[in-house]
Amino acid sequence: MTHVSWLNEREERAWRALQFMQMRLEGELARQLAADSGLSYPDYLVLVALTDRPDGRLRLFELAGVLGWDKSRVSHQVTRMVGRGLVKKKRDDADRRGAYVVIARRGRKEIEAAAPGHVAAVRRLFVDRLTISQLDALGDAAEAVLAGFDELDVEAAPTAHRTRSTSRTSRER
Repeated sequence: MTHVSWLNEREERAWRALQFMQMRLEGELARQLAADSGLSYPDYLVLVALTDRPDGRLRLFELAGVLGWDKSRVSHQVTRMVGRGLVKKKRDDADRRGAYVVIARRGRKEIEAAAPGHVAAVRRLFVDRLTISQLDALGDAAEAVLAGFDELDVEAAPTAHRTRSTSRTSRER
């Protein structure tokens, strides 16, 4: 039997608080988006990932990496969004096996309309409740955890697929 290093009281408090905070924030942000726009929370996340790119496009596997979703989930989400005119799938002329997910004009209009309400909700539910020191500490902690995932991805990925972008945006929309 392997040894389990159980969480101590401090570690468990931090872990559970993070889990519940994330669940509540996602739920509230999803409700806000549904009430104020025609976008679901997953729609919004996909559109943010695409608008963070100057050309508004990502390969399906890149989008999956940016969102931390499995390829099947991304594929189903993109299919739904294509059906609603929010994104398009375009063949990659250089690699006929792959396709790009490209933000459509309607997707750009929808996110531009939804972003002010979303940012106001993020500010009301999260940013305004924290001090500058807390925001900095939380940002540092999140970046340390994300860097660990990036290291795992590099170790697990075949050499040919190590080109995945690991940049994080410094702004929330």
